[in-house]
Amino acid sequence: MSRAELTEPPAQAAKTAVGVRTPTPLWTLGLLRNELGTTLRRWRTIALLAVLAAVPVLVGIAVKIETSDGSSAGGGGEGPAFIAQITNNGLFLVFTALAATLPFFLPMAVGVVAGDAIAGEANAGTLRYLLVAPAGRTRLLITKYATTLAFCVIATLVVATSALIVGALLFPLGELTTISGTRISFGEGLGRALLIALAVAASLIGIAALGLFVSTLTNSGIAAMATTVGLLITVQILDQIPQLHAIQPYFFSHYWLSFADLMRDPVYWDDLIRNLQLQGLYAAVFGAAAWARFTAKDITA
Repeated sequence: MSRAELTEPPAQAAKTAVGVRTPTPLWTLGLLRNELGTTLRRWRTIALLAVLAAVPVLVGIAVKIETSDGSSAGGGGEGPAFIAQITNNGLFLVFTALAATLPFFLPMAVGVVAGDAIAGEANAGTLRYLLVAPAGRTRLLITKYATTLAFCVIATLVVATSALIVGALLFPLGELTTISGTRISFGEGLGRALLIALAVAASLIGIAALGLFVSTLTNSGIAAMATTVGLLITVQILDQIPQLHAIQPYFFSHYWLSFADLMRDPVYWDDLIRNLQLQGLYAAVFGAAAWARFTAKDITA
């Protein structure tokens, strides 16, 4: 027996004897993959993604029926909806669908996943067993948040992909006109559509952190999900009250529709950067609050 083995603490020696090691990045990646797979296999998650995918289909069919009747598809093309341009170029359905789902459907789906992250495990009685594994509370919390962020990207891409397919089937594709009135190629338009999808996904970072924090406050997954969605609705309402204009720039949803500036030529970056900074601030504040709560939480079941 070596000197290192003789001086090794008994608990550590026991772990070494049975092959249990300190978590490695590869182990953590496996935990993330397992968490994401579990999340995506839940019927609730599948239903949420199906609803998100159905929104572009309904919008596309509605615009197609309306234009087939000979009426106008929009009211001048102003604002981020781009709905007046869909009949000219199906790629605009991507922008319209993201604008339609971002205020409620996308953040609601993220709020459900984030709210269930910790509270759902506690309610099912599996949280205690997860903490028995060599993950530790901090690593588990980071993995849960990373899983929620991955879902943000997946949900956004589901909307964008569904809209692109429906737009290509129902409407012509080709060069498109930006908000500034300039023409860009279809390839550049696809690139901007991808950037917009990523900007929308990044806009959900704040609500994801907020939902994770709420999830650490209760052992009821349903209560955590309902609270997160309720906070989302409350903030959305407050953001529309003119008397609160002084504090509205600090609401996580205030700059959500700034992704429309990616359709300007040149791109207007100011509000996009403000949105990313605000989402980062919410992630830092509520991420730290979630860590403080979770690491001190008494897990008895």
